[in-house]
Amino acid sequence: MSVERLALTTSETNVHAKPYVVVVLPAYNAARTLVRTYRDIPKDVVDDVILVDDASQDDTVEIARLLNLKVIQHNTNLGYGGNQKTCYRVALESGADIVVMVHPDYQYDPTLIPQMIAPLQNNEADCVLGSRMLQKGGASAGGMPIYKQIGNRVLTWIENIILGQHLSEYHTGYRAYSRRLLTSIPFTENSNNFVFDTEIIIQLLVAGFCIKEIPIPTRYFSNASSVDFFRSVQYGLAILARLVYYRIWKAGGRQHFAITLQDDHKEA
Repeated sequence: MSVERLALTTSETNVHAKPYVVVVLPAYNAARTLVRTYRDIPKDVVDDVILVDDASQDDTVEIARLLNLKVIQHNTNLGYGGNQKTCYRVALESGADIVVMVHPDYQYDPTLIPQMIAPLQNNEADCVLGSRMLQKGGASAGGMPIYKQIGNRVLTWIENIILGQHLSEYHTGYRAYSRRLLTSIPFTENSNNFVFDTEIIIQLLVAGFCIKEIPIPTRYFSNASSVDFFRSVQYGLAILARLVYYRIWKAGGRQHFAITLQDDHKEA
């Protein structure tokens, strides 16, 4: 289903006393951490929780159902980006005004959801990123490997130069988006891999949406999902490729990935 079709088939005029907040959990083999993650979600500010299981090999789905979560299952593993596509599509179909992605591996702190959604509720931004780099020394204290810290900071520096931003981190998995943003960009055309996260940031900046960051703690532990060194290098190269593709598009070339809904050149 395309974003254009989704915008037509899903009501844009939901009437709620407050924004309808949906938390999406992109899950893969999260059985050991799912209960802790779910219990820390502040139910007083969250209206619905949806778990999308990417063909897990453990008891993730069974545990999610015991928790009475809304569960969507992939028959085959689609990858991290493919999982997010389903998360956002289903959340929008459920009437979400704000969608918060929380990894069910407990790597990100769900108790910070009120801080994540506040800028969206106050119309200060349409995207909020939870940054592990805003607190000095926080990444090291939380166990982030040195090579990941260096890679994160170097890539963020390059991305800021190319995209004209001043973000502290582009590579966080803790994100909140407004409905308006998700129905305005072609996220369904993005990669099914980890570079999805970079593609969606490029798309939202080109579309003119504003990003706000909040500081979050870093959590690295044995049950938290993490990309190994080899895949980290692949991820970094994929990000650099997307930045090159973006510059080609800005210079008047074709879109090598979906940057806009139509092939018109909007300023980032």
